[in-house]
Amino acid sequence: MAMKIRLARGGSKKRPHYAIVASDARMPRDGRFLEKLGTYNPLLPKDDERRIIMDVERVQYWLTQGAQPTDRVARFLEAAGLVAKTERSNPKKAVPGKAAKERADAKAAKAAAAAEAAAAPAEDAAE
Repeated sequence: MAMKIRLARGGSKKRPHYAIVASDARMPRDGRFLEKLGTYNPLLPKDDERRIIMDVERVQYWLTQGAQPTDRVARFLEAAGLVAKTERSNPKKAVPGKAAKERADAKAAKAAAAAEAAAAPAEDAAE
């Protein structure tokens, strides 16, 4: 059975609160889980000790059983010192999207047209 340590969302609209759970990978995000391992409240400040609360012993147990943490939970585990820090590579993150490329092209074309228009009167004045 493929096991995951992941977040299960709770809380109301625009007020998220997450449970850190050990679950079968085939179950839905907020569906059935085997054990609740802690909580994560993203609304609290980053330096608040109540932001991430984990039962470290149970997390270690599930990791020894072969459970794979999701990316976000792996970051929590790295911060707690339970898992070695891994190098992440997301080369597409810095690439602008389709709409941003179109806006940049339009802005460049507009700037080129303005520069060309500014150069034309200067040539007429020189003559």
